[in-house]
Amino acid sequence: MRRIARAPWELLKRAFGWLVLFELRNKVLLAPTALRLRLLETAETRRLAAGTAEAPAALVATVIATHRRPDQLRAAVRSALAQTVRDQVVVVVDDGAGLTELPDDPRLFAVSLARNTGVAGVVRNVGIRLTRSRYVAFLDDDNLWEPDHLERALAVLEAPGGPDGVYTALRRVLPDGTERDVLSVPFDRRRAARESFLDTNAFVARRTRGLRFSRLRRTPEVLPREDWELVHRYSRGHRVCHVPHATVRYLVNPESFYTTWSG
Repeated sequence: MRRIARAPWELLKRAFGWLVLFELRNKVLLAPTALRLRLLETAETRRLAAGTAEAPAALVATVIATHRRPDQLRAAVRSALAQTVRDQVVVVVDDGAGLTELPDDPRLFAVSLARNTGVAGVVRNVGIRLTRSRYVAFLDDDNLWEPDHLERALAVLEAPGGPDGVYTALRRVLPDGTERDVLSVPFDRRRAARESFLDTNAFVARRTRGLRFSRLRRTPEVLPREDWELVHRYSRGHRVCHVPHATVRYLVNPESFYTTWSG
């Protein structure tokens, strides 16, 4: 009887992919939180924009979301500022904990939300909305880029007939600095409906109206994550390609929240 009862679910998973079905469930159950957080996001964007004469602009805007990781944040910021691509603005958005001392660089802008949201998508969206650029890249405060991360991504994006978004390979490292493995999976939207191999730390995309994160309040138990949702939704109307070169050092830390990639 149990097998018979599960048969419709198994058929749906086979047809659409379990990640797509779980995300549909999330949108239904968590919709009320998304509406309130969208209003908060807009209010915070307006408040922070009012404090600057002009929106930071460059070829690439790098958005770094942070919360109470001062040492890791400084390392992440240094790796972003050390890119071989100089036409870049780096925007740090703190999720209401207060800003720490950061490197002195005219390309770096840092803001803090009025209160903690606990929603990475909202924090990143504020950073997107506060900047002007042709492309947008993302880096979390506990991860690092190799110096050629943006250069390799832009070489593909700016090529004639290039895609709208690219993601590079992830070099996954343990807290002691040892390498765990390299995650490098060619983009396949049908495969992405069943496997999590997409991470926005490696994602660089053309700025469009669709380049925004989900505002659902996702606890660690809620799957899929906002990274998967962004790239999967963006790829519905934009071409996404994979660059099989590891340019991101992704921290796999059992004592902190991180994505358990299945690729």
